[in-house]
Amino acid sequence: MNAFQTIIYEKKDNLAYITLNRPEVLNVYNIQMRDELYQILGAIKDDPEVKVAILRGVGDKAFCAGADLSEFLTAPSPTVARQVRWERDVWGLFLSLPQPVIAALHGYVLGDGIEMALCCDLRIASEDAQFGTPEVGLGIIPAAGATQTLPRSVGRSKALEMLLTGRWIDAKEAHRVGLVNQVVSRDELLPTAEGIAKKILSYNQTAVKSAKQAITRGLDLTLNDGLELEKRLASSLLTSLQ
Repeated sequence: MNAFQTIIYEKKDNLAYITLNRPEVLNVYNIQMRDELYQILGAIKDDPEVKVAILRGVGDKAFCAGADLSEFLTAPSPTVARQVRWERDVWGLFLSLPQPVIAALHGYVLGDGIEMALCCDLRIASEDAQFGTPEVGLGIIPAAGATQTLPRSVGRSKALEMLLTGRWIDAKEAHRVGLVNQVVSRDELLPTAEGIAKKILSYNQTAVKSAKQAITRGLDLTLNDGLELEKRLASSLLTSLQ
């Protein structure tokens, strides 16, 4: 039985499913979801049985339509807020997962929804997906990484356009600018994500994790340091295969 209120967590054949489960409010991200997601991501990170994870949302209308501002904009004192963020850094935990994470995106992918998707390694969108960062229009800015992860995915100019104007983009444009890897029909969304996951599962998992580490860590290094990281990881992998 699922032990969480806002997320359904399942494991099957080395594949973990993280399903946002607040369809009555378009799966908006609230404090309960933050706490449950933190528990689930921590469990995945430490679970040797999980090789790949898929993140998706329940319901017809949205993957996640943003954050519950009625909760997050009435936060406790700055001291308490900083302590909670330190203890429950969901976004840092997301980005630190050694396993590949695939986002299956449909409907509204807004605010915290797009930020969650950007924490994933691969993003598959259905044809009806719509992406946006509405925070500036609400008098705030993204606080879950979009100012850093979005330009790394779509480039500086497109990220600034989305962040400063609040303009939404559809799945076709999201694919064109590199925000998502594929666009498929709604019926094919989960099967496509599962197909990619199974392909990854068929490979040597040390090689998979090493490839992910080389890219995610290397992007924050100089080219020479990144090449040195690749060299170390490749050498370690070859040694483990002997």
